[in-house]
Amino acid sequence: MSLITRPEGSTSGSSSPVLSQRYHWVALSNTTLGMLMATINGSIVMISLPAIFKGIGLDPLKPSNVNYLLWVMMGYMVVTAIFVVPFGRLGDIFGRVKIYNLGFVVFTLASVLLALDPFSGASGGQWLIWWRMVQGLGGAMLFANSTAILTDAFPAPRRGMALGVNQVAAIAGSFVGLLIGGLLSVVDWRAIFFVSVPVGVFGTIWAYTSLKETGTRNPGRFDLLGNAVFAAGLGLLLVGVTYGIQPYGGHSTGWTSPWVLAELIGGLVLLAIFAAIELKVEQPMFEIRLFKIRAFAAGNLATLLAAVGRGGLQFMLIIWLQGIWLPLHGYSFESTPLWAGIYMLPLSLGFLIAGPISGTLSDRFGARLFATLGLSIVTVTFMLLLFMPVNFNYLEFAAVIFLSGIGSGMFGAPNRTAIMNSVPANQRGSASGMSSMLMNTGNSLSIGVFFSLMIVGFASSLPQTLSAGLMAHGVPAEAAHAIGNEPPVGLLFAAFLGFNPIGELLRGAGVGSLRPADVSVLTGKQFFPNLISGPFHDGLIVVFGVAAILTLIAAGASMVRGQRYVNEAVALDELSQDGGELGSFDGHGGGDVDEIMALEVDGHLSAEERELIRAGREL
Repeated sequence: MSLITRPEGSTSGSSSPVLSQRYHWVALSNTTLGMLMATINGSIVMISLPAIFKGIGLDPLKPSNVNYLLWVMMGYMVVTAIFVVPFGRLGDIFGRVKIYNLGFVVFTLASVLLALDPFSGASGGQWLIWWRMVQGLGGAMLFANSTAILTDAFPAPRRGMALGVNQVAAIAGSFVGLLIGGLLSVVDWRAIFFVSVPVGVFGTIWAYTSLKETGTRNPGRFDLLGNAVFAAGLGLLLVGVTYGIQPYGGHSTGWTSPWVLAELIGGLVLLAIFAAIELKVEQPMFEIRLFKIRAFAAGNLATLLAAVGRGGLQFMLIIWLQGIWLPLHGYSFESTPLWAGIYMLPLSLGFLIAGPISGTLSDRFGARLFATLGLSIVTVTFMLLLFMPVNFNYLEFAAVIFLSGIGSGMFGAPNRTAIMNSVPANQRGSASGMSSMLMNTGNSLSIGVFFSLMIVGFASSLPQTLSAGLMAHGVPAEAAHAIGNEPPVGLLFAAFLGFNPIGELLRGAGVGSLRPADVSVLTGKQFFPNLISGPFHDGLIVVFGVAAILTLIAAGASMVRGQRYVNEAVALDELSQDGGELGSFDGHGGGDVDEIMALEVDGHLSAEERELIRAGREL
């Protein structure tokens, strides 16, 4: 049985193919697998960094090795954010399935080479950085085109359910990766990369044999100048954010560094030039005028701000669990990555429950209610976490993060559906790429922004706390003050990695013999978590406060998107995919749009029929 047929009496040039029910589910399951694989690999390395650096024999907390730590962690996200829009445009030109399938191949080959890292030390770190970036190229191809393929495959009245499942994979994958990374890091660090290989091979073969080009293409020249300026601008911006985390001169962060400032300002200037270029060229990389569509602009603003807030949540939970709560409850530092993933399961469970349900309901009632309510719930959970004690009761903590997962699930699917419904069919690849770029950029920005906020929080009280704690256990005052004046970024990274750095700090300061009882306390499970819990709570208030404000603004953006909007060009395209019937696009089942539902067409509508669609575009 063919997965794709054409309406009776139509030709290849007069109508889009009618997609069988079977093809709908093939497209949904394959693209969901691709999104899950790409997003899991964005976080699986984050929680497994101690095992990876131990495996290649590199100390991630040495000042000279901080660059390796940052770029192994962030290189994938930065490259994905930079290239997801260009690959979306290439999908519009050459076919979304072609670029998506190539993404599976590139991602899988990079995973193999990462797992087979033949070097150790600095060379091993460089190998991981470069191939993580190549893996990011594959991830960008998958991100850019999976949503567009689904939008092509599903008619508007059922699109929310499909994109709901896909967005659950995209958002929940980043948290599922924490659990998988925790499990595999206990086994072998190479397994962290090998786990993607069988999935990638299966997905590649399946994609090449089952996915078909069904969307409307937008052929033309590839905008080389626009792509180059965009990549340089966004790249400089994200590199500046990455290096802003590191100490500079006598400062605890690098935001005052001339190089960092030049990168940030230069990146913003280049992005402004990119927008000017795209408004003038005949065939732009991205149609900037799409932001004149209220549903598109508001949905993407909400996407960016929500991604920054969600990244802050992920970052804080890892530090909180691995660096403080789990050791205080008797878990060894070596086992904290595994248990942190397990204890964060309620968050992923909330995503899995709310995403498909809200996506399906948004097909009927529109996106605004669910997306806005979801972000409002997330804002409330940030405030609840802000007032939670550092050594919390787990049931209370689990209930709050489960509620946060529910809120994020309610937002993700309806919001992405509204964005994709709002653009013309021949712009779906670029629109999907832009939305994915903003989500990935938000994730990258969140690490730089919230790391910096935490460093500032640490710097205000940690030196005195650390010095006093060391002297109380026999460390000479001179050595204790020297350790206390070390840049707080090292201790923050230690907490983030689930690592007790006190032994390394004592050796680095030349501290000789101490009483066995003092050594046992200083290097045990309780001293370091108790030491940083006060400064951590100071930083926690700042981070969750900022995250709550950003998420609240995102909820406001979601509120002003208007009621359900389906671009006229999309509505016309759906006629052929539904075999000549136009589904109800207003989400209410009433009004003039229903008069179009039974119209039989041969690939085009009369002027009167077009006017009826225009009347129902925004209610």
